[in-house]
Order: sequence, then C-alpha cells, then structure tokens
Amino acid sequence: MIMFESLSDKLDSALKKLSGQARINEVNIGNALRDIKRALLDADVNYAVTKNFIEQVRKKALGAEVIKSVSPSQMIVKIVFDELKEMMGGEQVDLNLKTNRIPAVIMVAGLQGAGKTTFAAKLAQYLKKRGRNPLLIAADVYRPAAIDQLKTLGAQIEVPVFAIEEKDAIKTVKQGIEYAKQNARDIAIIDTAGRLQIDEEMMQEAETLKKMFNPEEILFVVDAMIGQEAVNTAKAFNERLDFDGVVLTKMDGDTRGGAALSIKTVVNKPIKFVSSGEKVDDLDIFYPDRMAQRILGMGDIVSFVERAQERLDLKKTEELQKKLLKNEFNLDDFYAQIQEIKKMGSLQSLISMIPGMSKMIPTDQINEKEIKHIEAIISSMTKEERRNPEIINGSRRARIAKGSGTSVQEVNSLLKQFAEMKKMMKSLTKLDKAGRRITAQNIPIGRLAARR
Repeated sequence: MIMFESLSDKLDSALKKLSGQARINEVNIGNALRDIKRALLDADVNYAVTKNFIEQVRKKALGAEVIKSVSPSQMIVKIVFDELKEMMGGEQVDLNLKTNRIPAVIMVAGLQGAGKTTFAAKLAQYLKKRGRNPLLIAADVYRPAAIDQLKTLGAQIEVPVFAIEEKDAIKTVKQGIEYAKQNARDIAIIDTAGRLQIDEEMMQEAETLKKMFNPEEILFVVDAMIGQEAVNTAKAFNERLDFDGVVLTKMDGDTRGGAALSIKTVVNKPIKFVSSGEKVDDLDIFYPDRMAQRILGMGDIVSFVERAQERLDLKKTEELQKKLLKNEFNLDDFYAQIQEIKKMGSLQSLISMIPGMSKMIPTDQINEKEIKHIEAIISSMTKEERRNPEIINGSRRARIAKGSGTSVQEVNSLLKQFAEMKKMMKSLTKLDKAGRRITAQNIPIGRLAARR
C-alpha cells in the first residue's frame, strides 16, 4: 500500500540495526526504538499513541527470552508486529447485522469529500455479493450532486436508490425504510449529509436520525489522507454519535498514513473497511494483522488470494492457462489478461501484497499510465495483427502509433517486450515436468508497466 511505503522502509532500516546482534540489551534496543519512534512520528502517528507503542515494545523486548532457534532481531520483529496489530485493533470486527428487523439499517456518516457517498455504494455492492438485497437511501438532501452520484453508482451495481424531491432527510429515510419493507430489501444503507467541516446543524440531524431509526451499524467514513485531522474529526463524530466502526478511504494516496495507525486507539472503535480507488469493487475488510504484515514488508498473500478468487473469471483463467501451455498466447490474450488483473485493483496494491515483491519492484517504479498506453496500442491493432504480431511492419507501426496517440518507439517497445515474454513463457512451460505449472496469474505485466 503506497500510503505506508515510507514508514515500511524506515521500520525496515531500524530493525536491520539489530540483525547480527547476539543478544538484546538496553543500548541496542534503545537505538532501534529511537529510530522506530521517529519513523512513526514522521508518518503522522499520534504522539501519545507512538509513546505508548514504544514503551510496550521496550518492555516486551527487554523482558523476552530469546528462543534458541530465533535471532534477537527476529524476536523484535515479532514484538513490533504484535504491537502494530494491537494498535490497529487486534482482531477484525464484522458488521453487526444479526437482527430480525427487516430492513437492517446501516447509517453512513462523515464530512463532505471523504468519499462517503462512494463508500455507501461500495458497501451495497459488498453486501449484494454476499447474498443480501440492499437499498441505498439518498439522505444527503442538501446536495443534488450527492443524490445524482448515488443514483449513478446504484445503476452501475444494479441496486435501487430511494430519494424524494423534498429537502427533508428524516422524511426521506422514513419513506425509504418503508419502501425497503415493501420491496424485499433486507438492508437499508443511509447516505447522510456531509459538510466541509463539522457544524451543529449536521450533527443534530445525524443524532436525530440515530434516535429515530436506531441503526444496527453507524459507520464513520474518514479520508486517510488528511492525517491527524482524521483523528480529530473521528473524535468529534464519536462524541455525538457513538458510532460502531470506522471506514478509511483514499488508502491509495501517497500521504503518511498515520491516521490508520492512530484512530483505533484514540476513539476506541474498530476500523471495519478500507477503501482505495473509485471502482465499486475497491473495498476491503480491514484486518489488523494483515495490515501490520504489509507495513513490515511481509506482504499479505491471504488477501491477494481472496481478491483473486473473488474478482477473477476462473473460466477465462483456465482457458488462458491452456493457451500458455500450448504457446498460443497472443496480444488478444494479453489484453484480456490486463483486464482481469485490473479487476484486482492497482498494480501498486497487488505488489504490496506479495511477500518481498515491493523490494524487487518498488511501487514508485510502476507507472499505471503505461498500462493505459499498452491498452491503447493493442486496441489500435487489427484482429490479425493482435493474433500475429510478426506481421506488423513499419507502416503498420506508424498507423498503430497514430491511432493510439502514442509514439512508434512505444509500439516497438511493446512488441519487443511481448516477444521476450513469449520466449520466457515457452521456457517456463518446459518446467512443467518438474512440477511447476504456469498459470494466468504468472504473466509478468508489471515489468511492462515499469517506467522506462
């Protein structure tokens, strides 16, 4: 995850100072913890949270008996991992939807611009995939743009959106819940009004909605990119609403990300979801242990596999695998593979999930725009050219470059790298006898997307 790259690098550097040490003592652990403290504060983690974290690690490190099969540095990594996990909540917390009431009510609150409306639609998609029948209620009645946005997103995911012409949030929600009852919608997701900053009118309306409709879940949506202000906003909302969980949005940003590490400790409410990107599928359950692994550069292969299973078309994957084994892979197949991988999210996020991959391919070297160029180039080819790239001569390359808005050099580069990739795939299939099967997920498109 891009947001934690700088923190990950600094923690890795601090922990490396303990490698090779025969034992842990006050001096070497003190030096490492000083660097860890600086790394956390640089990442905009709350000072009180950082101070407590350092003290807990120091206490456990100096009191720990080093197991013979484990080095002191490995022991410290384990302690830091455990404390990071606890800082972010310890265990994953599910939505509380165990109720006999139909519809169950989920209220979404937060400031304008935090991604609240987009999250409401993402949540509806998430629940729909799990067999529920959600209804979106457009209760942000003061901003026509918010209602229009929710209707557009609802149409994309084929979930109905309830709205009325009047600027009356209470009436909208009341009628919306009645509509849900009459139309077999078992969950009502209320998108409440947001403001650019906290004000009394917004808070009073949110409190009234909570009192009148008694939601099973109140989720507070906060922009992770605003740093410590995210924690302050969470505190203000929690004091008035006593919400049930936090949703961190814009986790694909390149800011310091300290809010994600601070917010659970400060408001004592679990982070339930993290959101990155604008696509309706770009929503992940928050697992403190998996996030701690990613921050420490251990990857998150479990989430990677889960995302692949959920989003990839297994039939297409199997068909592509057969083509690879027969060495019949062409640019049409490559284009299809790009579309499949894009379903799983950004390349940066995928790289951060694979243990050790972020060290091999730093995410700042991955250029997502390069993928769009590749798509444009392939789309500008004829069917015959995609199936037989060998026929693409100079005049065809000039035509493709013009049609895709790229240069002849970029077309040449793609064709050259694709040819190299086919050679590599051919050699890999020969390893099948040794038990290594090549699958569609093995295609290294990340190399093609790297900055030249």
